[in-house]
Amino acid sequence: MSRFRHKQNREVPGLNLAALPDLIFTVLFFFMIVTHMREVTPKVRYEVPQGTEVEKGRKAGLVYLFIGKPIDDQGHVIGDETRIQLNDRYVTVAQIPDEIKKEREQMSEDERQHMTISIRADRDTEMGVINDVKQALRRAGALNINYSATASQNPQKHN
Repeated sequence: MSRFRHKQNREVPGLNLAALPDLIFTVLFFFMIVTHMREVTPKVRYEVPQGTEVEKGRKAGLVYLFIGKPIDDQGHVIGDETRIQLNDRYVTVAQIPDEIKKEREQMSEDERQHMTISIRADRDTEMGVINDVKQALRRAGALNINYSATASQNPQKHN
């Protein structure tokens, strides 16, 4: 007779799920740390132009000004006219000085001194619209302006 008995009705042991909550919270914590939250949701479609002299700007006192075609919540273009969005609301060129004044009042003293308007215009926007916006910003006293662009893949030398 043999010493070992073979069970015919053997079951697979269950999984040990004791460490699963720790793993889930670790992954959740990781995504909370590395996720970048968008400050302003664009309501216009814009494709930034490419540039050869592109630099990173500072974040303090930054006001976003988008220029492009209006879009709906799914990102579909809903009109052909060019719209101007200042942070989270649509504005006209005539409203820009008042809206800049409101933005300036909401900032701290240090942010006011370094307030910068970041213009993110569609590459197909007419230059007349951008020029009108620049004149309105000049009337508002917002003289620090940067233009968003992507780095060109093959930079051309300018003489």
